Amino acid sequence: MSKMGNKETAGFASKREHKRYLDLLLLQKIGEISNLRTQVVFELTPKAGKERASTYRADFVYQENGKEVVEDCKGHRTIHYILKRKFLRYRYGIEIRET
Repeated sequence: MSKMGNKETAGFASKREHKRYLDLLLLQKIGEISNLRTQVVFELTPKAGKERASTYRADFVYQENGKEVVEDCKGHRTIHYILKRKFLRYRYGIEIRET
């Protein structure tokens, strides 16, 4: 059981994430999206001395209408997630689609 009470399902962090993955697979199959990837890591801050780099791991990244979409299944927005979302927007100009 995770700290948020999610139950891991078929290798995904939650039932919601697994269901969304199946939906995205269907959208890819019918051609609405392409290049579906899971658990894509973005570096937010580089390694500094002995400190590790900080990263954001997106649930899904795919192409839709010629644009890259970064998507995260969220049931609860933690302060850590909100800060990482802001860093991602600042560093890469990426807006996360929350489902």
